[in-house]
Amino acid sequence: MASIFSRIIAGEIPSYKVAEDENYYAFLDINPLTEGHTLVVPKKEIDYIFDLDDDTLTDMMLFAKQVATKIKQKIDCKRVAMVVLGLEIPHAHIHLIPIQSEKDVDFHREKLKLTPDEFKKIATAIAE
Repeated sequence: MASIFSRIIAGEIPSYKVAEDENYYAFLDINPLTEGHTLVVPKKEIDYIFDLDDDTLTDMMLFAKQVATKIKQKIDCKRVAMVVLGLEIPHAHIHLIPIQSEKDVDFHREKLKLTPDEFKKIATAIAE
């Protein structure tokens, strides 16, 4: 069975896309820690990020860098943190999280509650 991320990439489940190329897809996390919290995934379904072949991992990092640059330009933040956790969904992914401090990367804290219009506005801004 395809992972939820593969289903998002295929358009079976809606997402707030911020970037895409032939190999990678970036979209807003629907349970964000901060505004602009984005997930970057390879279109190729691989469970563990370090099981990606070297070229795919390298290219994914370069794609994530491009997305992080756009996030930093559009979202008020000091930095864009990059976090790899990935136990909950069996599909390699990177979290890009706009932060003001290290406290913003606490995955145990309450997530933001954004409206669909707020998600759309953020995704559109980053995608420009």
